[in-house]
Amino acid sequence: MQLTYHVNAPVTAEEVVDVFRSSGIKRPIDQVDRIERMLVASQLLISARDHDKLVGIARSLTDFCYCCYLSDLAVSAEYQKAGVGKSLIDKTREEIGDECSLILLSAPDAMEYYPKIGFHQAHHGFYIPRKQ
Repeated sequence: MQLTYHVNAPVTAEEVVDVFRSSGIKRPIDQVDRIERMLVASQLLISARDHDKLVGIARSLTDFCYCCYLSDLAVSAEYQKAGVGKSLIDKTREEIGDECSLILLSAPDAMEYYPKIGFHQAHHGFYIPRKQ
């Protein structure tokens, strides 16, 4: 395994769909055009590659000065529990800087993961779910 991490390097929607599918994250993987629009609209994209193969991704929406919403954190199944997710988050934090909060919504199965890597659980918050 020879992992490299990249900031805002090109990735294809098809590569991202493969990582999403393998990781188990719930995303519209049957709508490649929608995944493409998600990628284009992101201000910060950290990718992890093993040689040329995309194995992890952290996709964020941010203003780089106050808050950053980490919308997608996904690591291919065979690379999970090897520190790839934590490295993606660490690289995201390096890019946004110390004056910016990092915020995310966790999948139910990942609720125990985030406190282990430095996140504080918020007991306040609201959201309006998507209709599609």
